[in-house]
Amino acid sequence: MRAMLLDRAGAPLYAAQLPSPEPGPGQVRVRVHACGVCRTDLHIAHGELAEPKLPLVLGHQIVGTVEAVGAGAERHAAGTRVGVPWLAWTCGECRFCLSGRENLCPRARFTGYDVDGGYAEAAVADERYCFALPEAFADVDAAPLLCAGLIGYRALRLAGDAERLGLYGFGAAAHIIAQVARWQGRRVFAFTRARDEAARRLAVDLGAEWAGDSAYPAPEELDAALIFAPAGELVPAALRALAPGGTVVCAGIHMSDIPSFPYELLWRERVVRSVANLTRLDGEELLALAARVPVRTETEAFALEAANEALGRLRAGEIRGAAVLRVD
Repeated sequence: MRAMLLDRAGAPLYAAQLPSPEPGPGQVRVRVHACGVCRTDLHIAHGELAEPKLPLVLGHQIVGTVEAVGAGAERHAAGTRVGVPWLAWTCGECRFCLSGRENLCPRARFTGYDVDGGYAEAAVADERYCFALPEAFADVDAAPLLCAGLIGYRALRLAGDAERLGLYGFGAAAHIIAQVARWQGRRVFAFTRARDEAARRLAVDLGAEWAGDSAYPAPEELDAALIFAPAGELVPAALRALAPGGTVVCAGIHMSDIPSFPYELLWRERVVRSVANLTRLDGEELLALAARVPVRTETEAFALEAANEALGRLRAGEIRGAAVLRVD
């Protein structure tokens, strides 16, 4: 099968021919139709997330069709379209798994990091961690829901019932969750880089009532701020924009160091917290909700062999919405 491989941090991906993987017990082999390109893929490729399996097939927003099942696999029959997310496996035995917090499992494995992902024509996945996908979404359109959408949804949940919601970094995750937030009746304020007029236009098109430079506060105090950009300096900026009792949610798996800030910014019961991974319940809820809203994903499609171009343009901030590899 065709695949794009990473063999060392900092090196470009290279095209390779690999044997088609065989599903083990409880696994399925998925014929990949599309795979989203995530900022986490950038962090892995550039060595900002340590110790990935190498060589590695990146990609954890996989949309495809089950074409083979391993022994004991009964959840998804051959021919079923499924989505494969970042969370690939958990132990099911630790205190986190047993308390509904499998996203914190210390033995968890992740797609496109510990196991090969979707920058290839086929991928093997534990069937318990594959999602049935709403028919309303085409393959390319569904791919961003499987990480950008899921992490955005978990971040939104951790913001509680915040009415005035600030979204810092208006890319793949924010453009999805802005639509969910508006459907829920929340007010959305979008914060972008100073010169990113395209992101501001997209935010307004998707229902944000204000879009502006992340270095400056919104016209009103925020009840919560969701930070999707991997820039630690946005944490004190978001705190300054926050009303008393508000929450800053850091939604990325990697972020640059947060600079020191005066206690005054945190005082009056403001909260700073992070989001880690996802649970299967997050996935089931978000996918059902996305079909009801309905969410409209903005995507730019690339051929599998153009994965390096897609990653480069994502790093440069040149993607409107989400980048997706069209594998088939």
